[in-house]
Amino acid sequence: MKLLLLLPPLLALASCAGYHLGSAKPAALAHVKSIAVPMFANDTQHPRAEALATSAVANAFTHDGSFHLTTTARADAILEGRLQSISYATIRGRRLDTLHPEELTNTITLEWTLKDAKNPTHILASGSSAGSSQLFVDADLQTARNNALPDALERAADALVSRLANGF
Repeated sequence: MKLLLLLPPLLALASCAGYHLGSAKPAALAHVKSIAVPMFANDTQHPRAEALATSAVANAFTHDGSFHLTTTARADAILEGRLQSISYATIRGRRLDTLHPEELTNTITLEWTLKDAKNPTHILASGSSAGSSQLFVDADLQTARNNALPDALERAADALVSRLANGF
């Protein structure tokens, strides 16, 4: 009789036996618990963009929670990256003057390499991540571009962290 009463709860627990909480890291990164993110390099002409890119990636790692950020001396892996390009494209032009844009999109490309901290010649993962945002053209185009840059960097950083934490 007791066995009959215990059978339904045991069957219910067995149905989710393969499920576990937490991230599903790629097999190559299963041993990586902490990552160091040194300052990114900047291949663009945009001033201080490397600091914005590094901050965006650090914030994305913090929000994701799959890896802990730490110093280079304590890290399991080191993420080296560079801001490769910032490109602008017209989304919408003026009705009477199509060469004068009213709305632009900016696309950011980050190139990155995740290296083993104990053996920096061993590359754990590498790739590129892109992010974009939209901006309206106003009298001060430089300020509009500067204001749109962090949003695009945040999207590129989210794509980078998703690739490392989830494999896609």
